[in-house]
Amino acid sequence: MTRINSNIPSVIAQANLGKTNRELEVRLQRLSTGLRINRGADDPAGLIISERLRTEIQGNEQGVRNSERASSVIATAEASLAEVNDLLNSIKSLLVEAANTGAFSDAEIEANQRQIDSAIESITRISNTASFGGLKLLNGSLDYTLSGLATDSITMAKVKGASFIGRDSLEVEVDVVASAQTAALYMRGDLPTPGAPQNGTILSSMNLRIAGPRGVVELQFATATSLNSIADAVNKVTGLTGVEAELINGSVNSGLTFSSEEYGSGQFVSVERTNRPTDATADSFRLYSFVDNGEVPGAPFPWSSIGSVLTEDNRDEGKDVVALINGALATGKGLQVSVNSPSLAVDLLLTEAFATDPTITTSSFHITGGGALFQLGPQVTSQQQANLGIPTVAASLLGGTLVDGRLEFLSSLKTGERNSLAESNVRKDFSTASDILESAIDQVSILRGSLGAFERNVIQTNVRSLQAAFENLSSSQSRIRDADFAQETSMLTRSQILVSAGTSVLALANQQSQQVLQLLG
Repeated sequence: MTRINSNIPSVIAQANLGKTNRELEVRLQRLSTGLRINRGADDPAGLIISERLRTEIQGNEQGVRNSERASSVIATAEASLAEVNDLLNSIKSLLVEAANTGAFSDAEIEANQRQIDSAIESITRISNTASFGGLKLLNGSLDYTLSGLATDSITMAKVKGASFIGRDSLEVEVDVVASAQTAALYMRGDLPTPGAPQNGTILSSMNLRIAGPRGVVELQFATATSLNSIADAVNKVTGLTGVEAELINGSVNSGLTFSSEEYGSGQFVSVERTNRPTDATADSFRLYSFVDNGEVPGAPFPWSSIGSVLTEDNRDEGKDVVALINGALATGKGLQVSVNSPSLAVDLLLTEAFATDPTITTSSFHITGGGALFQLGPQVTSQQQANLGIPTVAASLLGGTLVDGRLEFLSSLKTGERNSLAESNVRKDFSTASDILESAIDQVSILRGSLGAFERNVIQTNVRSLQAAFENLSSSQSRIRDADFAQETSMLTRSQILVSAGTSVLALANQQSQQVLQLLG
């Protein structure tokens, strides 16, 4: 039967032609944009994954840019510190030259002092002017700010890194668990016979070889020399040996202490008798050292504990302080302790009283802000950030050294100050100025090393890691989202042929309905 009211073949041809046209539009869109996914309907799941990958790719790209900028900041700071190092080395040469007072006149020493003054002023100027894009680098603005630091327990605190994620400030608790010790040997001053007239003296002449961290000297003492005189003789050569002598409890009858000037495992004291006594029965020379940090500050001297707390010895070494910082075991060196973790990196110089008495209660302070925060990763989390403190190198805060219980800095080497060349020449002792200068050189060198390690081990490795991640993420995102041109051009050709065929079929379907006119004659 032939019906003309509804042209079903034409309807079918139109539907298929529309489908083919839509397919052709998809292929043209993908070839024009280069993307397989242009809207959510193209691939909903693929769109979600690819957008996440795009986010990570953008974060990695910015992380690389952040790291490169951080590297530029570090390089700028390090270049300024290199100039400070050169100035300090020039001061070192001038100081060593001026110490040769037997061959240099006062006028020449004064000329050296003027050069030192100029160098110190230049160091402070560099500290105040070194900057990167308006950001001051060495004036202390990138150092951490502290609050509540107890000066009776902590002499100096240097914070190298602190994380403030999730908090406004960071509390630092320091608990000494084992005391710092000087190297020390002890000599009795009393004889077995109570009240013997020879108490507090040596019973026979002796030659003592005294060795310490600075060197060795040999001293000669006659029979009946008092322990007080021996202490005076030893203290006169402390600058040559690094060994001090002091009466126990201030009494010759209590005995004598030979000890190192400084605390720590790097210190030692050795006292040996180099001659034999003329009368063996008159030889009362015995030296003792403590066993396992047995000394208790303020307690009576334990001469009754020879063999347990005290043991006979002619050499002793110091011990480093052992402390916990926020519950973590810190590395000790003399009176200094340090800890290095992702959340806290700090160096502390403890006071003698605090570092030598574990019974003192915990000391604490707060890090309230400051420091340089570098965002190195694609996510804003503490694991993808690096914290770094860059202290000032101004002369008034550089080279802090304990001198007679107080901190002395590089600025004390300027004209009119306590450690200037003129004052050192009056005392005939340039060692204090030299110690301060060496401390300043070490401080700047360590800071340069820390910045260099940060740039090499953190920034550069981070850039390489992010670049590798960027390559892999981009490859994954491309496989999901980008169009395959070989496939799409093939599908385009197919769609074009189907559109042409569909158009022809639709024309035939329309013509077929007109054949009914032949039935009407």
